[in-house]
Amino acid sequence: MAQDKQELMDYILDHYENPRNSGSISDADKAQNSICQNGGNPGCGDIVTICLNVKDGKIVDLKFEGEGCIVSQAGTSIITEKVLGKDIEEVLKMGPEMMTEILGEELTLSRPECSTLGLATVKLAINELKRDEMKKANNID
Repeated sequence: MAQDKQELMDYILDHYENPRNSGSISDADKAQNSICQNGGNPGCGDIVTICLNVKDGKIVDLKFEGEGCIVSQAGTSIITEKVLGKDIEEVLKMGPEMMTEILGEELTLSRPECSTLGLATVKLAINELKRDEMKKANNID
């Protein structure tokens, strides 16, 4: 995504001030194929909670709540837009370079934990959901 610095800053600030997919999914922790996952960056005090619903291997609903720096919260808002509707296996293959393409090399290199917090937490949620499904399939409590 080639943008000049001002366009990039406007884009990031817009996501920070008007986060997409903000909020929670009611009963996500009780619904089948749903999970809420906490993630954080202790160095900055950034935290996010990602709740997602998966159907037929695709993320069909996704919400987040959090607090922290502009980079972590805007980055999480941006990643929710990018992964909504995607196959979970495709999301698991996404690496930090995706955030570099979106936020720019300068920002992601200077704030790697902040810029990738949302993506890392989405991936944790997917892995936890897969682990829960395996336990249920094998009748393990």
